[in-house]
Parts: sequence; C-alpha cells; structure tokens
Amino acid sequence: MSIGLSIRKRRKSLNISLQTLAYQVEADSGNLSRIERGVQGVTEVMLRKICVALNCTPAYLYNQYEYGQTISTNIELIQSGNSSNPLKAQEQLQAYNVKSNAASLTSATTVKDFVHWFRSATPYIHAFGGRTFVIAFGGEVVDDKQFIALSHDLNLLASLEVRLVLVHGARPQIEQRLKRAKLTPKFVNGLRVTDDDAMEAVKEANGVIRVEIEALLSMGLINSPMAGSDIRIASGNFVTAKPMGVRDGVDLHHTGEVRKVDAVGIQKRLDDGELVMLSPLGYSPTGEAFNLSLEDVAVSAAIALDADKLIFLMDSAGVTNLRGELLREMTAEKASKLLNHVNNNTAGIITEDERYYLPAAIRACEHGVARTHLISRHVDGAIIQELFTHDGIGTMITELSLETMRQANISDVGSILKLIEPLENEGYLVRRGRERIEMEINHFYVMEHNNRIIGCGALYPFVAEKQAEFACLAIDTAYRGGGRGDRLFHYCEEQALELGFTTLFCLTTRTEHWFLERGFTEINVASLPTEKQDMYNYQRQSKVFSKVL
Repeated sequence: MSIGLSIRKRRKSLNISLQTLAYQVEADSGNLSRIERGVQGVTEVMLRKICVALNCTPAYLYNQYEYGQTISTNIELIQSGNSSNPLKAQEQLQAYNVKSNAASLTSATTVKDFVHWFRSATPYIHAFGGRTFVIAFGGEVVDDKQFIALSHDLNLLASLEVRLVLVHGARPQIEQRLKRAKLTPKFVNGLRVTDDDAMEAVKEANGVIRVEIEALLSMGLINSPMAGSDIRIASGNFVTAKPMGVRDGVDLHHTGEVRKVDAVGIQKRLDDGELVMLSPLGYSPTGEAFNLSLEDVAVSAAIALDADKLIFLMDSAGVTNLRGELLREMTAEKASKLLNHVNNNTAGIITEDERYYLPAAIRACEHGVARTHLISRHVDGAIIQELFTHDGIGTMITELSLETMRQANISDVGSILKLIEPLENEGYLVRRGRERIEMEINHFYVMEHNNRIIGCGALYPFVAEKQAEFACLAIDTAYRGGGRGDRLFHYCEEQALELGFTTLFCLTTRTEHWFLERGFTEINVASLPTEKQDMYNYQRQSKVFSKVL
C-alpha cells in the first residue's frame, strides 16, 4: 500500500471528505487527490499537516508498508516449524492472504492507470519534439540535493528531442560565501549591491554550481533513469550585460541587467543536440562581468530564442487566489491585475517567490513567449506532471486565454461524438450518428481548451421564419462548473444575431430551468416553424422554449 492509499484509507475511516481535508491542511483538493492516487509525491511538511488533520502520526501511515514484511517472516516460521505461536502466525497469514488479494487488485489498477496516463501523454510527446523550453531554478535546487531528481526529468525531455536551455540561480551559495568571508550582504529594493568583494563570491558560487550541474547531467549508471543518456552541455558568454549604475542614490557596482542574448550562438548549440546552460552572469564589451538576476536572464533568453515554454521552479505550488486556491491557468492580463491588487493592499496573498517570478512571467508572455509555468520545486517529477497531464500541478500563464470558440469542421466530428454520446445514453440529447453529424457539421460550434475540444453546441437555421434552433449543448465532464456552458451559449447567440436570426428556440426534456434562467419562455409546439413541427417527436414529449434576440 502506498502512502497515498494509506492517507485515503485513514481519511475514509474517519468519514472526512477530500474537500474537508484540503481545507484543514490548506491545500488544493486536486493535489490531495493526486497524492492519494500515488500520482503526486507528498512533502514532509504536507504529510505532517495531513497527520494532524487525520489524528495520526507519519509512522502510523508508513507502518502500512511494514505489514507485508512481518507476514513474510511468519510464513517462513510456519514452514520451518520454528514459530513459537503457530496459531497466531496462521491467523496473520490468513489476514495477509486477504490483503494480498487486495494488493494485487491495487497493483493491476496502478498498471492500468500508468497505461492510461502514458497513452494520454502521446499528444504532448508529439507536440514537444523540436520545441525550445527554458527551465529556470534557484540555487536552492542544487543546495537541497533536488537537482538529482530534476536531472532525470531533463534527461527524459532530452530523449524526446526537446531543446533545453537551463538557467540556474546562486543566491544561497553567494550568501554562504559572504557569511564565510564575514561580509554583510547589502540590498537596495531587492537588488544586491555587488561590490568587488561580493563579486568574488558571485564568481565562485556560479563556478561551483556549474560544475556540480554538469557532473550530475553526465551520469549514466546502469539501472538508473540516466542509463544510456548522452547529454552534452554548452555554456559560455552568451549573455551581454550592462551595469545598473546608481539606484536611489546607491551605486550597485557590479550588479547588472541583460543587454542582449546571443540567440544565434545558442541556437547553433541546440541544433547540435546540446543542452545549453546559462549562469546569472553577463559580460560587457569592456571586459567586465556583472551579477544578474535569474529572472532577467531566463526571460531575456526565452524572448530572444522565441521559446515555446518558460518554466520556473519555485518554493510554492503556484499562484493562488484570495481563497488560497491554486490557479491552474491565467492570462498575463489577469496576472497583472492580481499583482496590482496585491501592491495596492497591505494584505499580501502571494509569496516572495511569486513576487519575483510572476512579473517575469508577465514580461515573457507580453514579449511573445507562448506559455510560462510556475511550479513547485519540492514535488518530485513536477516538470513531467506539469507538461504531460491535462491539469498540470502548477500555474500556467499565457498571453491569451487558452479557451477559444469557433465554427466546427469535419475533423471535429470524432470529438463532438465523444462529448454527446454520454448525454445521449442518459436521455438528455436526441441520439445522432456519425453520418448525421458529418452532414450537419457546418451547424456546430465548438469550444477548445489548449487545442482540445471540450464543448459543443449547434444552431439549426429556419431561414424563412428568421429563427434558429439551439441544440446539442455539451461540455466535457472534466470542465463543467466553470460557466463554460454559459459562454458557449452566448457565443452561439451572437452567431445567430450575426446570421440575421431574430429568435432562438430549443427543445428539452431535462433542462428547462437552465433555459428559463437565460431568458427563454415556454411556448407550444404549434408556435414552432412548420418544418420543425413536422419533425417533432410526440413520443419524447420535449418541452419547447423560445427567446427573442
């Protein structure tokens, strides 16, 4: 039994719902669900919170692992005849057999889940090959020995022919060297004052980190995720910098900002199949070196390379709203409004990491980087979970909304069928076959989320009466409850107006209140267009509603 299943078993024994537990531990219920299913790891801090809420200890949950080991010992004793209490050992063995059967079912379920996930990841595997990702992480990832696990994920991405650019930070390592030299760090509005002594610490820290990262990415041990890897790393003076000068009356000395990124030079290395690593250092034509911020280097590189993704690994799980709920996705405009709200109110709702990375993400999106991801560095496999699952585990920031609506085309038929079949089976919708939908495809409109069709609706025209029938509204079950049905309906309503219709009508057997709440009124069958009256199914006895546009 995994730790996640132990948590679920304990929670259910106490009759605590997943939402209640999420509220008690101040976590996202989606993340807790993934932890219980074993899809997502659990940090030590989160495990302690869960144990407090479930009135148990971590040892209690972990002891679920050890039960099988105890039983194995009893089996050996029974077989050898050396057991001091054969009856008790036999009872434990019988209990073990029951648990073993359950474990077999769990194992089979786990395999099925893996197969299902692997298949669902196929579109992403096809989409990411040859794409450029810039991945940025603070020096804490190296300091806390988290880069070993990260290197496994980078190796996986490299094997899928993703073009990788790494940008590492060095703040904790610089602080350690300044402390060792008995130097006091100086900051002005969050910017380090890098004098000559501090610059020596900066150079030393970056050199050590670079060597450690290169060593870990060079591993190739048999029976490890790095087996057979052949990662070649390129680094150098790709970043040209300029001094920040004097800010608020203070000379920042060797603290600088990016002036230019050698995109051509980096692209050549990527074309050769190499992984490019950038340190937060820049060089000037005068031969000087400057201390740069991780965020500045990462964003500038992503913009210069026209990267498909910019990924920041941070301490928090992502960006949260006022209720503390994780925001899975947001536009750059929405992120800017959130920052303005925080800056104009004394009660902050974002972490220190978010204050650094959220403005960087907004800047990247505004300059053409398609998507920026903010994810936790504490979750093992965070990058894989974010990139290869529909929901991800962090916050994705985009220039434009991921949801779009458009008229359907013939290639959408399969997706539309998949959406409406469950509703047809439950009697909500009239059954339509593939052939009929193919013939009527020009009447359909679809809603897409991240290039995946999640909703559909149809407008059937009755030109002579200037009326249109609104029909076949369906939203993917995974995306219900977010007002998407409303948005798709209003979109179809706008299309009907543009096409010159004055009235919408619909037929329904189950959802009359939904239409009443949106301005429809009930009418009789005789009020329908003549052609529709002839097609009316009196056996189904659908109610008819109409709305003047």
